[in-house]
Amino acid sequence: MNFGIVLFPSKAFQDTANGYRRRYDAHYANIPPHITVKESFSLLTEDIPVIVDALSQIAMKHSPISIDVYKVDTFYPQSTTIFYKIRENKQLSELNQVLYEAPFPSECAHSVFIPHITIAQKLPQAEHADIVGQLKMIDVSHQETIDKIQLLQQLDNDTWAVYKTFLLRGDE
Repeated sequence: MNFGIVLFPSKAFQDTANGYRRRYDAHYANIPPHITVKESFSLLTEDIPVIVDALSQIAMKHSPISIDVYKVDTFYPQSTTIFYKIRENKQLSELNQVLYEAPFPSECAHSVFIPHITIAQKLPQAEHADIVGQLKMIDVSHQETIDKIQLLQQLDNDTWAVYKTFLLRGDE
């Protein structure tokens, strides 16, 4: 079974992101707008309780996370993904780091953690260039505090569903 660990922004900001995702994101129907803090990983059924317990412990130690969305950016030329970039901060980086330590799988497809919320992906190069040009002109400024972390499970139809939610309530 495939799992992932994410932070969901507020419903209001999800609605803002979905305004673009409806048109430009092939995965729009599979998952709401989110910040991936641990990429997709596979687990055997017997390993799920270990991960759930570890996430419970992490949530007790980590306080709610403040995010500052400050611009539109792209991963081009690596991919034609366009996203809302989130200003890096210590809380977010530490949470990401601990999720790649035991008992979690340590494999990571990307060498650097870039906190973001995807608004477009898998676009043809010409369309990508046009959309990035338009979106970079928009003034983006959004701050909020996220107090929950979600363990997601990938379902048979490639959609993602919340398996369990953990309240961030620590003092770190």
